[in-house]
Amino acid sequence: MQERCHLIISGRVQGVCYRMYARDEAIRLRLTGWVRNKPDGTVEIMAEGESAKLCKFLAWCLTGPPMARITDIKDNFSTATGNFKEFKISY
Repeated sequence: MQERCHLIISGRVQGVCYRMYARDEAIRLRLTGWVRNKPDGTVEIMAEGESAKLCKFLAWCLTGPPMARITDIKDNFSTATGNFKEFKISY
């Protein structure tokens, strides 16, 4: 089953290559969507794919790259829209 997952990740997530690592992990899991930095210092992710792969991605997001320190993740799952063709870093 295809799902969509919207994430807001808080902590030390900017300036530690979180977006690049998240994109690489999403591509490895064959997810589509985007990742971006928000002005408030959080990282926002919109990802779509198989439910099991989204769960693996969420587990990765809880730790992130080596220099990241995650303090909170807000997640919202919904039905996939199929709007994305790839996973990219959004600016």
